[in-house]
Amino acid sequence: MSARTIPLVDLSQFEHGNAEERAAFVDKLGKAFHEIGFVGVTGHGIPKSLIEDFYSSSKAFFALEKDVKGRYEVPGLAGQRGYTSFGKEHAKGSKVADLKEFFQIGQEVASDDPLKSEYPDNVQVAEMPDFPRLGRELYQAFEEKGGQLLRAIAIHLDLPEDYFEQQIVKGNSILRAIHYPPITSEPKSAIRAESHEDINLITLLVGASAGGLQLLNKDDEWQDIQPEDDEIVINVGDMLQRLTNNYLKSTTHRVVNPPREMWHLPRLSIPFFLHPKSGMDLTVLDSCVTDERPVAYAPTTAGNYLDERLREIGLKK
Repeated sequence: MSARTIPLVDLSQFEHGNAEERAAFVDKLGKAFHEIGFVGVTGHGIPKSLIEDFYSSSKAFFALEKDVKGRYEVPGLAGQRGYTSFGKEHAKGSKVADLKEFFQIGQEVASDDPLKSEYPDNVQVAEMPDFPRLGRELYQAFEEKGGQLLRAIAIHLDLPEDYFEQQIVKGNSILRAIHYPPITSEPKSAIRAESHEDINLITLLVGASAGGLQLLNKDDEWQDIQPEDDEIVINVGDMLQRLTNNYLKSTTHRVVNPPREMWHLPRLSIPFFLHPKSGMDLTVLDSCVTDERPVAYAPTTAGNYLDERLREIGLKK
């Protein structure tokens, strides 16, 4: 077993621990997000059976014929719901498309909710009704656990513990099932997912079916992230980095191609991108501005920032 690249925290310490255990959790999580931008989380309580069922269901969806999957690609939604076919998305600043296809499940609100116009209905799959249903269950579990992690981060930043709460209730979060098909010929320069940073507040990634995830450390070295069983990998997104004026780090990461002898193996991974509502103010927090760290970002909202980034990665025209 190689040495761990990222620290490991136990969320049950925060959710069910005494004051001392909670404080230790907050400290360890804050330190990891400040120094590395990544952390592994155990004790999250998301049922293993739910994760495995959604994995199996995703695998079966991506195994459908190309024209069947194509029925679930909805023009005009910028990939925010339903299927996005192979080769559509690229990293910011890259001209080469990533070697992946994916399916996205988003927030659901009542038809009379003031936010309804921002949240199109999720795409249902006639051949596999359980696929989006299980995805929604996993979405809600991630939303809840992500909220707990943001409570701990709020405490670390000396904000009220519920600082993020109103921003993420009915937030614009996305659950994405990503399929990297087997590699059949020498890729020109593409890798499964080119180096990038995430757009959102935090990302929760549940075990991938094959390795390949790497982060770029502060010495500019790529390091493998190999989650253990039942571990969720969490990383800081650009919105949280922006809000904290670079105090919390949105670290560059990528998914590299496997060694040639493993090209025949597909890779499946399930990230949950935790977004706030589009109206959240991302103006830098006063408490994160110092003489050494002057204000690095102009004020904006989460919605405007997301829009700008979706254009940069080719999902929005």
